[in-house]
Amino acid sequence: MKTIAVIGTRGFPGIQGGVESHSYHLYTHMDDVKVRLYRRRAYLTEQSSQTFPNIEYIDLPSTRIKGFEAVWHTLLSVLHILFHRPDVVHIHNIGPGMFAPLIRLMGLPVVLTYHSPNYEHAKWSAPARWLLRQCERLSLRYSNHVIFVNRYQMEKCGALDKSVFIPNGIDPVTRSTSTTFLEQHDIAQGTYLLAVGRLTPEKGLEYLVQAANRLPQVTQVVIAGASDHDSSYREQLERLDVHHKVIFTGFTTGEDLRQLYSHARALVLPSVNEGFPMVLLEAMAYGLPILCSDIPGTRQVDLPDQDYFNVCDTDSLCAAITRLLDTPPTAPLNYDLEQYDWQAIARQVRSLY
Repeated sequence: MKTIAVIGTRGFPGIQGGVESHSYHLYTHMDDVKVRLYRRRAYLTEQSSQTFPNIEYIDLPSTRIKGFEAVWHTLLSVLHILFHRPDVVHIHNIGPGMFAPLIRLMGLPVVLTYHSPNYEHAKWSAPARWLLRQCERLSLRYSNHVIFVNRYQMEKCGALDKSVFIPNGIDPVTRSTSTTFLEQHDIAQGTYLLAVGRLTPEKGLEYLVQAANRLPQVTQVVIAGASDHDSSYREQLERLDVHHKVIFTGFTTGEDLRQLYSHARALVLPSVNEGFPMVLLEAMAYGLPILCSDIPGTRQVDLPDQDYFNVCDTDSLCAAITRLLDTPPTAPLNYDLEQYDWQAIARQVRSLY
């Protein structure tokens, strides 16, 4: 049984993030490989104690300092790998990919998953964006295989024989009939607009809050997610919520998140930057109507043009929400998700190993 060392993610389960959710679903579908998962100790939660037969956790010290935590933890992980050599090292995202040359010098093959161009995120300073671009160059040059979850990003990075498009996936879901979590937060069933994701500027949640302020027909907006490093962005959203329509549930997972998806009027994804948002697939699995910003990351799925609005444009979002709410609610929609099956995706990744 091959041993795969996984670095560049904060870990799972019970840890917020798209890369973390991707990793959880991918590696729990790989029964025929041994996964050595390097986790950041500062992010572990009570849920992180859940174990899986094929997965070994290596929990190393980390910080919550933006711009430093990934570098520090990845360096510690690489040092551990030096003395506990796996068959393959799987790196997630271009920042940690700066260590790909060092791992190759150690005689180990590298698979890189390119989730998103992090240097496009507004939270980074100009020097940090420059460094991330250098990390991208090193990642693409020194990895044996590069997995892109976004076909547009793969084309943008140029034709490489070692590049392959493998999207994110979704497991089958069942809608919840329970409303206990909604009742705890005074959320009205079937009427609220739902947004799911970390509270960071690239999620564009301020445009959703501003749209809710303008539209009297929007009675509640539920935002399920927590801040990454500081609470300044959440505080900005709270200040914008002048009509007190927004309910923040914090990082939400498991049955609680299932209830939110099951009873929402629609999912709204106003992101400025995305690789391939898993919340989009989750909402589709629950049959929700969807409104999302028109960016390459959300164009990975085949949604009608009316489901898109102009990015960073509150007027366009208001028009989309009005059009949606003027349409009577229907039974859950039936989206074609056949190509996003995690079992098939796991087989594709195993073939690269």
